[in-house]
Amino acid sequence: MRTNKITEEERKKAFTSLRKPEVIEKQKLDVLYHVEDFDTNDRPRRFLEAFAAILKHSNYRMALDHFIRMSAKCSRCTTTCQVYQATGDPKDIPCYRSELLLSIYRRHFTLGGMLRGKIAGTGHVTDEKIQEIAESFYNCTACRRCVQECPSGIDHGLVTHLGRYILSEIGIAPRALVVSTREQLEGESGNTSAIPVPALIDTLEFLEEDMLEEKEVEIKFPIDVENTEYVFFPAVSDFLMEAETLMGIAAVFTATGDSWTTGTGYFDGINYGLFYSDRILERVVKKIDVETKRLKGKNVLIGECGHASRSAKMFLPAYCGGDKAFPVINIMEYTHKVWKEGRLKLDPNVVTEIVAYHDPCNIARTKWIINRPREILKAFCKNYVEMTPSGEDNICCGGGGGTVSIDEIRPYRTTVGGKLKADQIRKSGCKILVAPCANCKKQLKELVEDQKIDCEVVGLHDLIYKAIIFDDSLKVKPAEKEKASQEEN
Repeated sequence: MRTNKITEEERKKAFTSLRKPEVIEKQKLDVLYHVEDFDTNDRPRRFLEAFAAILKHSNYRMALDHFIRMSAKCSRCTTTCQVYQATGDPKDIPCYRSELLLSIYRRHFTLGGMLRGKIAGTGHVTDEKIQEIAESFYNCTACRRCVQECPSGIDHGLVTHLGRYILSEIGIAPRALVVSTREQLEGESGNTSAIPVPALIDTLEFLEEDMLEEKEVEIKFPIDVENTEYVFFPAVSDFLMEAETLMGIAAVFTATGDSWTTGTGYFDGINYGLFYSDRILERVVKKIDVETKRLKGKNVLIGECGHASRSAKMFLPAYCGGDKAFPVINIMEYTHKVWKEGRLKLDPNVVTEIVAYHDPCNIARTKWIINRPREILKAFCKNYVEMTPSGEDNICCGGGGGTVSIDEIRPYRTTVGGKLKADQIRKSGCKILVAPCANCKKQLKELVEDQKIDCEVVGLHDLIYKAIIFDDSLKVKPAEKEKASQEEN
């Protein structure tokens, strides 16, 4: 009679039979990462110095002291880690990854570890270990699903973030993130997509003309209006690639009549510091605070993007005044509120395809935004279907933790990181997948293309724009429409 116990020989056989695709093995550190020019023999010392400085000027030590007292090797997290389930590689087990950093902390930053290391002369940080940390920590999507399964309460997502932070302090970080944040903080445009203000204004004016033609309603994007209820910060990439999402948001505000504005001083909700550097995170958050104060706004309104919402919601209070910080609202919260109040009407006969909703990890894992977008979709999408698991237990898109910005690892993201998500989308049978997050949209569009899934990926407000019903009082009369057109010309 066979028992459920797996022998060590069987375990090793399983691991060796599930290897990463060849394209993953070809990825090189110097291709993917921005590495400062210094002697690699000096890297271990620099790593420890950066680690020590972060511990001195932050509260990470308290968390690490707790984690090293708990077991970080039970591997319960394998049941929820989609990367490990795709590769079967023991090095992709979340607690294995966390132990890479925890072992360094235990050896070099605790009294017992330092004494044992000095006596035995072992356990020193090596350049090989730093390279393993760099590769391992950016294989992770930082979705934090494993945290929910850990019986010891170890936050593997936090450990991953800390490891990336230390690496960034010694010049090891994904080139895509470094280039984008450098433009955002030091570049002439001041945003991650390098969009100059004149181009922003031209884009919004063009969308206004399109909406007038299509909806016969004068839908505006207010710019630099002071004393509004909401100052709007979408993921700046929306201005380039997600016009329908922006049009849907503007249409909602036109229907409700509430005051809002986009500022030309700063208009980017993206904060890649959340993925790899607390110093970058703080500087970007403060730009949102400064712009909202400049415009004398009352609330910070973030677009659909999950990571932009989380970084503002959690860290504006941390870096910009605590309880006195501006309230942060995700656009889906606003839209749900006005819909419940009866100020937003949607036609249930416009969207007839099978529709499913994807939960972005950054707003669902903490149970912040789960049911509200679903309630809206179910109100006007006749063929809404639910993917399982969902909500706080959602499966990550596969491009989380900033990895979606690294185009060089697209094969990894769509064949490994996103494999479980692709299987879930296929099973749902949906033809429209609503993904309210700039990062998720990019990843999922590439995922369905590479995995050959017949499915369109859109934002929530893309569908709202299609189905919105305007009061007749907002309709522009033919004579007025002609006059407006002549004035434009």
